[in-house]
Amino acid sequence: MKVLYSTKARATGGRDGKATTDDGLLSVSLATPKELGGPGGATNPEQLFAAGYSACFVGAMKFVAGKTKIAIPADASVSATVGIGARDDGEGFGITVALAVDLPGMERAAAEDLVARAHKVCPYSHATKGNIEVTTTIS
Repeated sequence: MKVLYSTKARATGGRDGKATTDDGLLSVSLATPKELGGPGGATNPEQLFAAGYSACFVGAMKFVAGKTKIAIPADASVSATVGIGARDDGEGFGITVALAVDLPGMERAAAEDLVARAHKVCPYSHATKGNIEVTTTIS
């Protein structure tokens, strides 16, 4: 693979620490969610993953639409719900992702085709394929 862009982030303190990118554009305090026994009140890794995946999936839809010369709504959006819990094998933790795609005014069959194609080209979808449960719904 020819890398076109790379970035670097550093975390300290784990779930109750801080994460920053080398360019300083992202700097977040981190806290374990209350649901996992932490104090909550700050960003957590699952939120960062959800934000990244949803943004990337919108980009993948735009890429596919551009290649196939179809128009997608200007207000198209993707909401990613990321869940975390103990794995069934008892060896640690795993995550799940549910992508809710909103393509207002787009014909259902065209929306389904677009989402399926975007799922194939999205780097997040590719990275998680076979590793975690990812579901997509179209509203």
